[in-house]
Amino acid sequence: MEPEHKRQLHARINGWFAENARDLPWRDPECSPWGILVSEVMLQQTPVGRVLPVWREWMERWPEPSSLAAEPSGEAVRAWGRLGYPRRALRLHAAATAITETHGGKVPDTHAALLTLPGVGDYTAAAVASFAFGRRETVVDTNIRRVHARLVTGNALPSPSLTAAEMRLAVSLLPDDGAEAVAWNASVMELGAMVCTARTPRCEECPVLSNCAWVHAGRPEPHYVPKGQAWHGTDRQVRGAIMAVLRHAEGPVRRELLLTGPVDLEAPAADSSLSPLGALHALSAPQEQLERALAGLLRDGLAELSDAGIRLPA
Repeated sequence: MEPEHKRQLHARINGWFAENARDLPWRDPECSPWGILVSEVMLQQTPVGRVLPVWREWMERWPEPSSLAAEPSGEAVRAWGRLGYPRRALRLHAAATAITETHGGKVPDTHAALLTLPGVGDYTAAAVASFAFGRRETVVDTNIRRVHARLVTGNALPSPSLTAAEMRLAVSLLPDDGAEAVAWNASVMELGAMVCTARTPRCEECPVLSNCAWVHAGRPEPHYVPKGQAWHGTDRQVRGAIMAVLRHAEGPVRRELLLTGPVDLEAPAADSSLSPLGALHALSAPQEQLERALAGLLRDGLAELSDAGIRLPA
């Protein structure tokens, strides 16, 4: 891509972001690197609307890594609530412990150092280095990949998983100036989240509509059929229901109560108004699935077996 063309893209997309960016607390200049790290972990595969209240509760309760590290990992899992993929809570607790014990309580400020934290991969390290410390890093999430795919390659969607070609494209599009690169990362991510969405893109609102290769190609259909994520009836649903019981319980829960329910428990259709235990057994999951889901939670460290029953990790 010609340098002048890239400069136009940078100016248009960054200008759009400056006028249209959502007011999110982790974008506040006063937000700590720890707050940004927590937000990046919570936002993985989870919408902003669900993350906001949980993030605020976490930051009020654990404003520093050391305050989270001082509590049992089970408290992190409990406070994770219904964000999904609760292993992320364990990873954040492990990262907080490493930051406290190895980095003097301060979040590391380079990509390489961030990668040494438990549970921190390339994306999270690049995002925190960029958004918390102003580093010139190539941040590539699903929203960014989708904008790049449509704008430059003319595909409706990016590849099912990140490819080397996509990474090379992202690197080539990154502005040379550090501050502009940080803004570009945030701007393209926001454009993908709010305008260049997966299912119903609002092309008429796009600041680079006239440059879009996908639009010029006639908005062709995706070159593959995206796979939807099943939920009802899956082990993930059962795991989530068991976790809700453990988070709600004040102490250990007897294993047989999780697997068979109390004798007098009715089993109406699943309803959010039921108690967590009632909601679990309203799923009518087969015995083998309940046992498999519980075994997986124990294996993943999200629950542990005590003499009194099953509980969150101590």
